[in-house]
Amino acid sequence: MDGFRIPIGEWAAAAVGWVKDNLEGLLDFISFIVKFLVNGLTDVLLGTPIVALIIIAALIAWAVRSIWMAVGTAVSFALILSMGLWVAAMQTLSLVVVAALIAVVIAIPLGIWSARNATVRTIMKPILDFMQTMPAFVYLIPAIVFFSIGVVPGLVATVIFALPPGVRMTELGIRGVDSETVEAGHAFGATPGQILRGIQLPLAMPTIMAGVNQVIMLSLSMAVIAGMAGADGLGKLVVQAISTVNIGKGVEAGLGVVLLAVFLDRVTAALGTPNEHPSSLLGMMARRRGARQAEKADAANLEADRATAKGMRRAAP
Repeated sequence: MDGFRIPIGEWAAAAVGWVKDNLEGLLDFISFIVKFLVNGLTDVLLGTPIVALIIIAALIAWAVRSIWMAVGTAVSFALILSMGLWVAAMQTLSLVVVAALIAVVIAIPLGIWSARNATVRTIMKPILDFMQTMPAFVYLIPAIVFFSIGVVPGLVATVIFALPPGVRMTELGIRGVDSETVEAGHAFGATPGQILRGIQLPLAMPTIMAGVNQVIMLSLSMAVIAGMAGADGLGKLVVQAISTVNIGKGVEAGLGVVLLAVFLDRVTAALGTPNEHPSSLLGMMARRRGARQAEKADAANLEADRATAKGMRRAAP
């Protein structure tokens, strides 16, 4: 067996070269779309007054979580500003948001398809295992070959790395819906699409949102690796701090990533279960809506009791 070797690396290099040579138009189109989305969102965030953006972030935190989360968000964003990291933080936030949106748009349909088709699930499982266990740095190599240095290879590698949890959690949520509930929908004549939209997706939403939360966290964890590919943001500052052994810059940039991660994690985690946070705006609205529905039900029951009593009096001799 001496000298025997399977040239998998050469095959992979040949495949990457073939894609680079024959799909250049598609790669240019993807690069244009990614740059347009990331740079456009970055311009919007940086063009918005800083105080207004902090207030908006705090209101979002209050709406889905609590007033204390809103205060913590305002303090966190103010700390990022005080460290001189505002521009880099907004660049990182733009990259994470766009990468997470792309990953979610791909992951949820794939998860639904996998949950409804055993063959697709069997084929997709080893692919997702491969995507999830491959070291994230490896994704940068073909991405840089395809798209050169910049934000595009960082975002592409981020999407590939963050995609598997979204697919798995969506599949788990759909398959975890009570079969008797689905059978009841079939018994009432609902189509598969109606069952998906009206029964499975609403009941699976907490699990799906947990997957979205994981996608966002993994996207943010790739910020440093995206910085190695030349993407602007906090990750690039971390890479510069490593190359120059600048402890202060590294700590500040790392703290900025942590503060963004805490904000995104708490917000997305709360979106799946808004009623579990009674001090949030969504929780208060849900309680008021429930109270109004209860009042309407009590009024209808009272009216029915009055009608029954009136009918009994008329029937009495």
